[in-house]
Amino acid sequence: MRMPIVHNPVYDAEFPLTHRFPMGKYRRLAEVLVEEGVCAAGDFHVPAPAPAAWLKLAHDADYVDRVIESAVPESIEREIGFPVSPKVSLRARTAVGGTVLAARLALAHGLACNTAGGSHHARRAHGAGFCTLNDVGVAASVLLADGEIGRALVFDCDVHQGDGTADIFRDERRVFTLSIHNGRNYPVRKIASDHDCSLPDGVGDQAYLEIAGDLAEKALRWAEPDIVFYNAGVDVHADDRLGRLSLTDAGIAARDRLVLSIFRGKGVPVCGVIGGGYSRDIDVLARRHANLHREAAALFAAERPALPSHQETAAALRETGCSAASHGAL
Repeated sequence: MRMPIVHNPVYDAEFPLTHRFPMGKYRRLAEVLVEEGVCAAGDFHVPAPAPAAWLKLAHDADYVDRVIESAVPESIEREIGFPVSPKVSLRARTAVGGTVLAARLALAHGLACNTAGGSHHARRAHGAGFCTLNDVGVAASVLLADGEIGRALVFDCDVHQGDGTADIFRDERRVFTLSIHNGRNYPVRKIASDHDCSLPDGVGDQAYLEIAGDLAEKALRWAEPDIVFYNAGVDVHADDRLGRLSLTDAGIAARDRLVLSIFRGKGVPVCGVIGGGYSRDIDVLARRHANLHREAAALFAAERPALPSHQETAAALRETGCSAASHGAL
């Protein structure tokens, strides 16, 4: 079988091309993965919107109700960076559902990735920083509440500090939050993670890889996780509009390969989410985000013995309890 990849067309809430947030990257990422043969169009696991009960495990109930009703106060919409229209609400809730599904697929198969997610600025009380709902915050909370895991690690490599995730889990000792970010970047007022690594402007490939590899090894000892949520933000790229670091395309691919191999080398399931990336060239940006899925798919294939396709399919369906109807096209 191929590595499970989760996608729903509603991830693209169809913002104008001139909007500061590059919403079209989600649609284009799925297309790129099919074009490059990382998956087939019919391979995607298609998530449903997360129910309110899931969302309220990580967010205040009143805020969740306002998101579902598309009645978020303008003051909070300004913090988020766009209005929470019915399309945006559906998109946010479905992206959360996607990360929950990817996490469960990772527990079953070792590795799985969403084509969205990493909305780490959404705090318990409200959204912020282009993040309406915190998908990793909800997913880890759901798995803990259902007894599917006992501990989780959030390994956040987005260029911006994961303040929202840190806020959600500040009193939850079963979730270890780690953020590697540019110290001078958004948010101005950071909320302490369990471990924060604040990098100066201009850090490039070699130094970044040394830091990320070292912290991935240490985080496994600190957290002793049953699952890792890996935020593979590509706004660390030298050309990103909202980043201050200097990684190359090759450096980002090497980072994803390194981090995934460290976690999987210890047998820990990994759920990958794409995090931030803010190039105006949607195709370039989507291909940059696709590094996560390329590297994860290659590692997934290397981990598994070759099986006849009919045996693989039957085994996968038995493991997940899914049927072929759980898969959908772009």
